Amino acid sequence: MGVVKNEEDALDAVQEAFVKVHKNIHKFEGTSSFYTWLYRIVMNVSIDHVRRGSRRKNLDFDERSLHQESEVAGDGALVPNITDANPGKAALRRELGDAIQAALQELPEHHRAVIVLREIEGMSYEEMAEALDVPKGTVMSRLFHARKKMQASLAPYLAGEDVSED
Repeated sequence: MGVVKNEEDALDAVQEAFVKVHKNIHKFEGTSSFYTWLYRIVMNVSIDHVRRGSRRKNLDFDERSLHQESEVAGDGALVPNITDANPGKAALRRELGDAIQAALQELPEHHRAVIVLREIEGMSYEEMAEALDVPKGTVMSRLFHARKKMQASLAPYLAGEDVSED
């Protein structure tokens, strides 16, 4: 969901990934964990799906998505739908969520991927390196630059807060 931004596309990508896993299970060497091998396939399929999808736009409207409350908002956002007794706070949270989503969308694919893998999926640098098939140093560099770009995009919302990394 973090890569394709659409529930139907995510389901298609997962299905395609599992078909690839089924067809290529004999190629699994066991040098990494099965989870990492599977995750790499899912990420690659998802990125390919986004590239193919950027050439076409899906204009279908699903009214159910307006009423769903889940970890991923119906519009493909990575921020939960939030209901609050205080409408002002709810509006500010929604605005911040929209700003975070917009900042993520502005990132190049390789930066967005490391942010999603690290900050949302909670993967280690080693797992990310295996999943993305790049050296650990590349993962660390991409994450550093992705975080800096996110901080720059979200600077108006971070005013007065210390955003330096420990």
